[in-house]
Amino acid sequence: MRWAALVAIMAAGAWLWTTPASAQGFKWWQSDTFRHGLGLTQDQSARIEDIFQHALPALQRHKEALDKAEADFNQMIEASDDAQVMAQVGVVEAARAELNKSRTMMLLRMRRVLTPDQRVKFVMLQQQIRDRARARNDNNRNDNKR
Repeated sequence: MRWAALVAIMAAGAWLWTTPASAQGFKWWQSDTFRHGLGLTQDQSARIEDIFQHALPALQRHKEALDKAEADFNQMIEASDDAQVMAQVGVVEAARAELNKSRTMMLLRMRRVLTPDQRVKFVMLQQQIRDRARARNDNNRNDNKR
């Protein structure tokens, strides 16, 4: 059960962290929905914010490195031989792995701030958000077909 909860939190976190917090529109630990739904204390929110702020520079550096590696890869596709392209694939995947490792460590540190009960509630709230987003997308697709 603990492993499944960890995987679910990491998957939910991966969804949250694919874009910077400013582009997401909120930081979940400061959201009323999550604060009330999880029963987060102000101390917990502050500790999670501190974890986020400390991780952010590394996440940004790793994201920039990944973006550069992908841009280099895109340029190589047309003008380089297979060996050079495959070497660049290794560079891209290494950059992606570094970003994911940093993100995972941040999420694990955030997870440790939560109680076991809050971890379970977090997974449930994330699922509810995904379900609502999926329903909105389905409704929008249906509206566009008409």
